[in-house]
Amino acid sequence: MRAFIPVVVWIDRINNFIGQAVSFLTVLMVMNVFLVVVLRYAFSISFIWMQEMYTWMHGTVFMLGAGYTLLHNGHVRIDVFYRTASLRYQAVVDLFGSTVLMLPLLWVTWDRALPMVQRSWRLYEKSAEAGGLPGLFLLKSVILVFCVLFALQGISLALRSILTLARIDIAPAGGGRQPKPAEGA
Repeated sequence: MRAFIPVVVWIDRINNFIGQAVSFLTVLMVMNVFLVVVLRYAFSISFIWMQEMYTWMHGTVFMLGAGYTLLHNGHVRIDVFYRTASLRYQAVVDLFGSTVLMLPLLWVTWDRALPMVQRSWRLYEKSAEAGGLPGLFLLKSVILVFCVLFALQGISLALRSILTLARIDIAPAGGGRQPKPAEGA
């Protein structure tokens, strides 16, 4: 089982790198939105491509940053008992959630998105708006990249959970602090 450790570390590094890389898009997105607002309301000037650009950057940040967010335990959890539960309970929940819920859903997403993305590439699809951005096929491809990155992080989460259940220590995800085990852990 110790062979899982390098796989987990490798996947975590990939999503950490990509998450940090796309985080810079948020700065560009804010600057773009600011410029769009100033141009529109101060000068009555509007460019469709600028409006689409911040929408595309927003989608890209969310899609490519999803694995990073999962790595750093930033997704919303519905399980009210999870935070205070033992590490073993958390590992069981994470293993179940990633293998039974997340990975099958990502497969369905990939399966449904692939024909749309392939069609978009065949047509070199661009924005339907006059003056919109070219390269809509690139934006649609981000859906498939999301599926791969998020699935990889789901696999990392499942392997990390298996290691926790086997009582094999591994560094905390994302280089953060190891959570304190609840009583009875």
